Amino acid sequence: MPHLSSPSLSDLIHSGLYTHPILFLFKLPSMSKTSCEGSAMLHHERARRAPTPGKAAILAIGKAFPSQLVPQECLVEGYIRDTKCVDATVKEKLERLCKTTTVKTRYTVMCKEILDKYPELVTEGSPTIRQRLEIANPAVVEMATEASKACIKEWGRPVEDITHIVYVSSSEIRLPGGDLYIASRLGLKNDVGRVMLYFLGCYGGVTGLRVAKDLAENNPGSRILLTTSETTILGFRPPNNARPYDLVGAALFGDGAAAVIIGADPVAGQESPFMELNYAIQQFLPDTHYVIDGRLSEEGINFKLGRDLPQRIDDNIEGFCRKLMGKGKLVDFNELFWAVHPGGPAILNKLERTLRLKSEKLECSRKALMEYGNVSSNTIFYVIEKMREKLKREDGEEWGLALAFGPGITFEGILIRSL
Repeated sequence: MPHLSSPSLSDLIHSGLYTHPILFLFKLPSMSKTSCEGSAMLHHERARRAPTPGKAAILAIGKAFPSQLVPQECLVEGYIRDTKCVDATVKEKLERLCKTTTVKTRYTVMCKEILDKYPELVTEGSPTIRQRLEIANPAVVEMATEASKACIKEWGRPVEDITHIVYVSSSEIRLPGGDLYIASRLGLKNDVGRVMLYFLGCYGGVTGLRVAKDLAENNPGSRILLTTSETTILGFRPPNNARPYDLVGAALFGDGAAAVIIGADPVAGQESPFMELNYAIQQFLPDTHYVIDGRLSEEGINFKLGRDLPQRIDDNIEGFCRKLMGKGKLVDFNELFWAVHPGGPAILNKLERTLRLKSEKLECSRKALMEYGNVSSNTIFYVIEKMREKLKREDGEEWGLALAFGPGITFEGILIRSL
C-alpha cells in the first residue's frame, strides 16, 4: 500500500470528502424534525414534461433531523468546553475551519447529556464502540423512519403500496439491520423486498438511487422507498493534534436523514414525478483505495486522507461527466442543472473551475452545505429538494447530473431529466 502522508488542515478541508468526523451538541435529542416542504403545492401537480415509459422517477421526497440545531458560531466554545480541551492552538484551528467550511447551521445527535452519560467518549484511547452503537443504532432508525413518513405523506398513496425498501447508512452496525426496524415501524408488508447498503460514505445516496432505479425498472408496478440516515457518533472523539482531520469533521459534518419514493410509469392523478433517472453509472479509480482509508476499531471509526485526493478527482471528473452526458447526446455543461454532493466548499469550487460552470450552477449544493453541513449519504437529497423548487420556479433546464464522490475513490453519477 502506498505511504499515507499526514495531510494538513488545508488539504483536508479542500478535499471535502472525509466521511465520518466528529460533531457536537448541547442538549438531549428528542423527536426528529421532519419535512416534506412544498408537498401541498406540488402534490398531484401535472408534470411539465411527459415521463418516459418504463423509466424510473422520483415521486416524492422527505427529510428529518435531530431536534438540536447548532449555529456554527456556537460550535467552537461548546466543543472545547465539553471535550475539556485546554489546547489554545486547537481552538484557533477550529475557529479558522468553521469559517472556511461556509456552513452556517447543522443538526446533530451528540449532546452534553450523552457525554454526561458516557464520559468515556471524551477519554483518549477508551474502547467505546459498544457505547457508540447504543447511541447511533436507534438514532439513525428514528431519523430514517421520520424522513420516510414525511416522504410517504407527500407521495399520498398507502404505505402498503411500497414493494421494496433500500436503506443506506454508514452509521450503524447490527444484525438484523436498520432496514428491518424501519420496515416494521412504518408498517410495511412483511414480504417487502429489503436491500441494505452499508458504509459507502458520501456517495451512498446516489448509489441508493441507482439501485432503486434498477429495482423499479425491472419490477413493473413496484414502488421503492429509499431512505438514508447518518450520525457522526461513531467518529466522535476529543481533539488531538496528531489527528487534524477530526477538526475538519467538527467544522463540517452534520446528522440527519432523507427519503424518496422511486417508481416507473407514474399513476396519473395519484403521483407527481419530478425527476426522471435516465442513466446511472458507478466508477472507481484504480489504485486509489488507500486515499480515503477508514477503519473500525474499539474506539469507533478512524479515517486517514491522502493529500492527492482533490487532484485525483479533478483529473477524472470531466471524463466521467462526459460519459453520462453522452447518453443524452448533451455537450454543454452550462446547459445542464447540477445536483452535486457538497463534500466541502473547495471541492465545489474546483468542480466549477474545471468544468467552467457558471456560478449559479452549484447554488443548490452550496445552500444545502450552508444549512445542513455535509450529512454524508443524505446530502444529495437535500440538494435535489432545493433543485426541484428552483427548476419549478425558474422553468429551468430539462437535463442535469446528480454526482457524488467517496471512498474507493468512487464516482457515482446519474443523468437526470426534470419533469
